[in-house]
Amino acid sequence: MSLQVENLEKNMAKLTVEVPAEKFEEAIKTAYNKNKNRFAIPGFRKGKAPLNMIEKMYGVQVFYEEAANIVLDETYPEAAAESKLEIVSRPEIDLVQIEKGKDFIYTATVAVKPEVTLGEYKGVEVEKVSAEVTDEDVEKELKRVQEQNSRLLTVEDRPVADGDQTVIDFEGFVDGKTFEGGKGENYPLTIGSHSFIDTFEEQLIGKNIGEECEVNVTFPTEYHAKELAGKPAMFKVTVKEIKVKELPELNDEFAGEVSEFDTLDEYKADLKAKLAESKEKAANTENENRVVAKVVENATMEIPEPMIESQVQNMINDYARRMQSQGLSLDQYMKFTGMTLKDLQDQTKPQAETRIRTRLTLEAVVKAENIQVADEEVEKELQEMADAYKMELEKVKSFMGENELAQIKEDLAVQKAVDLLVKEAKLA
Repeated sequence: MSLQVENLEKNMAKLTVEVPAEKFEEAIKTAYNKNKNRFAIPGFRKGKAPLNMIEKMYGVQVFYEEAANIVLDETYPEAAAESKLEIVSRPEIDLVQIEKGKDFIYTATVAVKPEVTLGEYKGVEVEKVSAEVTDEDVEKELKRVQEQNSRLLTVEDRPVADGDQTVIDFEGFVDGKTFEGGKGENYPLTIGSHSFIDTFEEQLIGKNIGEECEVNVTFPTEYHAKELAGKPAMFKVTVKEIKVKELPELNDEFAGEVSEFDTLDEYKADLKAKLAESKEKAANTENENRVVAKVVENATMEIPEPMIESQVQNMINDYARRMQSQGLSLDQYMKFTGMTLKDLQDQTKPQAETRIRTRLTLEAVVKAENIQVADEEVEKELQEMADAYKMELEKVKSFMGENELAQIKEDLAVQKAVDLLVKEAKLA
C-alpha cells in the first residue's frame, strides 16, 4: 500500500491510497466465497458455480462493491495512522480506480484537528455570580415543601375555578372534522397551567361537573403539526372531576412532620444552610463556565465543517440512547414534536460547535502550560469510578484499554487547565 497526503484549505486533508491489485483480487474472492450461495447458475448446484461463471453471467463488477468495502476496512485505518494526521471526522471516500488486474486506488477526504491560537487566558475578567441566600429564597423553598405535602380534596358543590385540578374528556374539530391527537378521555388538566393552547383552560372556569361545553381556540402559527398551525378549532369538553389543593399550615407542627426539627424557625435555618451550600456549588460552576467561555472567546481557530457534523451526530446518538432508556425511540420523538432529522441537526449544531471550541481551547491551555497528569492521579480517578459503581478497582481496570486510559488522562489534564484558569481569573 502506498499513501500520498495533500493538505487542503480549512483544516481538511486528502489521503490518496493505492492498494496492490493482488489485494483487491483477494477481496473479490472473499466477497465471492461469502455470497456464492445466492447465485443459481445453470449446470451448477447452488453455491458451486465458479467465480468466472458468475462474473460472466452477472458482469465482472458483481462483487466490486463488497470487495471495495473489504479493502477500505482493511487499509483506511492503516493509512490514517501512517498519515500522522489528527483526523477528527469520518472519511469521505471517493473511488479513483477499481478494475480487475489494476491497483485499487481511492481518496479519503478528512477533517484535521485545527490549530488554536490562544488569546488572553490568564487573568480574564468576568462578573462573579452571587451565592447569597435571601429570605425570599428560603420562603420559596418552604413553599415548595408545602406544595409537596399538600393534599387534593374533591369538590362537588361549585364550578371550576382557577388553580383547580380537573379531569376532562375532550374531542377537537378543525373545519368540522376530528384530527389526530385531538381526543382524550379522563385527561388531568390543571387550570392556569397553560399546558393547553390559547385560552382553552380559562374557558372551563365556571363549568360544572358533568356539563358539556364548547371551547373555541386557535392553534399557534408555529404549531408543530403543520396541518393545524394557525387554524381555529372547536373542542367539545366535559368536566368529570374537580379537585382543589389544600396546603398544610406553616407552623411548628408542619416542621416536625417534614423534618427532624421541632420548630419552624429551626427548620428555616436548616433550609437556609442547605440552600447556601447548593447555591455555592451552582455559583462555582457558573463562575467556572463564565471564565472558560471568556477564554474560548479570546481564542481563534478554524473548525472544519465535517468535524462539527461528526460532533452533531455523536450528540444525537447520545440523545437517542437516553430516550431509548426511557422507552422512546428517536423516530417517535420526532413524530411527537413534528421535527425532522434536519431540524434536530440544525438545533444541535450551535451546541456542538461550542463544545468543540471549548475542548480545543482547553487542550491548547494544557499544551501552553505543559500540564501533566501523574499515574497516581489516574489511579485515584479509577478508584473513584470503582466506588461510584460499587466495583473492585481491578475489575474497572479490566474494562480499560489504552485508548480509555489515555482519554481519562486527557480529561484530567483538561480539568486541571480549567482549575488554573479559574484560579487566575479576576471575578468582579
